Amino acid sequence: MRKNTVLISGASIAGPALAYWLHRHGFAVTVVERAPGIRPGGHAVDIRGVAKDVCARMGVMPAITRARVHEEGFAWVDANGRRTSEMPATLAGGEAIVAEYEILRGDLADILHDLTRSDVEYRFGDRITALADGADGVKVEFRSGRAEVYDLVVGADGVHSGVRGLAFGPEQRFIKQLGAYTAYFTMPAQPDLDPHWFLMHGVPGGRCAGIRPENERTAKAMLTFRSAGHAVDPRDVEGQKRLLAQVYAGDGWRVPAMLDAMWDAPDFYFDVVGQVRMPHWTSGRVALLGDAGYCASPISGLGTSLSLVGAYVLAGELAAAGGEHVPAFAAYEEQMRGYVEQCQKLPPGGVNGMLPMSAAAIRLRDVSTRVMTRRPFSRLLQIQAGKADAVTLKAY
Repeated sequence: MRKNTVLISGASIAGPALAYWLHRHGFAVTVVERAPGIRPGGHAVDIRGVAKDVCARMGVMPAITRARVHEEGFAWVDANGRRTSEMPATLAGGEAIVAEYEILRGDLADILHDLTRSDVEYRFGDRITALADGADGVKVEFRSGRAEVYDLVVGADGVHSGVRGLAFGPEQRFIKQLGAYTAYFTMPAQPDLDPHWFLMHGVPGGRCAGIRPENERTAKAMLTFRSAGHAVDPRDVEGQKRLLAQVYAGDGWRVPAMLDAMWDAPDFYFDVVGQVRMPHWTSGRVALLGDAGYCASPISGLGTSLSLVGAYVLAGELAAAGGEHVPAFAAYEEQMRGYVEQCQKLPPGGVNGMLPMSAAAIRLRDVSTRVMTRRPFSRLLQIQAGKADAVTLKAY
C-alpha cells in the first residue's frame, strides 16, 4: 500500500512535532515554511503538564533540559528596580507563571527540526497560495509555481495562518482580540540584573516592560500595552517601532535601553494579543493545528503545550483510522476540544491583571501576587496549572 501523503504548512513547533509522529506512523510528510530556514530567537515558551510526556515519548527531553532557560522565578519591579512582588518557579510543582521547563522558541524549533530532518522533506522559502480540496486529495499551488496533490494538508502556520485563510475564511472571523499588543526582540545583556529571574515593570496606563536574561551577551525584551486607541498596520514594522517609542516615551527602569535596542533588533516581533476560536479545526481534507486553530494567547502560557499535544493526538488518530481522514479528524476534535477550552481560560485577572490602568491597581496586583504564593491561596495556581493536564494521552 502506498503511504498517505501529508503536507504541513509551518516549521516552528507544531509542524515538526506533527511531522515526527506522522513519520513514525508511516506517513510520507512534507513541511513547507515561508522563512528561509528555522527562525531563530523568539520569546521563551513553556512545556507543561502532559506536553512533557509527549516530549518524553519523542525522546527530546534531554535536549530540552540542556537548552532550557534557567529561571528561578518571575518578579515585578518598580522604576528603581526594587522588587515589589515575586513568584518562584517552584510554585505549583513548576507549573505556575514561570514553568519548570522554559526554552526559547527558536531553540525548541531547532531540536524538533534536527529530530525530523532526515525523515521529512523540508521546503524553506516557499508557501501555499491555493488549495483545491477534492475527493481524491488536495491540489496545492505554491508561490514557487509548483503544483502538487496531497492526501491531507495541515495548517500549523500560526495565528495568522495562510492555510486557515484559504480553507476556512478570513482571520477576522476567528481571532478574538484581548485588548493588547505585544512585542519581543533581542537586546544587549543587562549584567547588573539577576541572570536567573524574569523581571517586569508595570506603569499606570496599561503598559509593562519585561527582560528575560538569555546569556552573557543578550537578553530578551518584551513590551506589552493596551491596544485601545492604537491602530497598527501588521506589515509596517517601522511604524510598529515608532508606536512603541511613542507609547513608552518617558517610562523608567530599563525601558530607554529597550527602546534603543529595538531599532536594530534582528528578530523584532509585534502582534496583537489574542486567541483563535473556531467551531471546527477541520474541513474536508484540511486540518489546523496549534495556534492556527486554537491559539490560547501568551497570557495562558499553554500555547506550546497545546501544539505538542495536538500534534500527538492528530497523528495518532490518523494512524488509528488507517489514514482515513473523516473519522480521524472527528476523533481529533473530540479528544482536543475540552483540553483547548481549559487552556484558553485565562489566569485570574487576564489582561487587566497583567496591564493595570492605575497605580492603585498595580499595588493591588502586587498584593495578590504575594498572596498567591502563600498557602492556602497557592491552590489557585494549582488549579490553573491543572489545565495543562486536562487531557488523557492515548497509546496509539
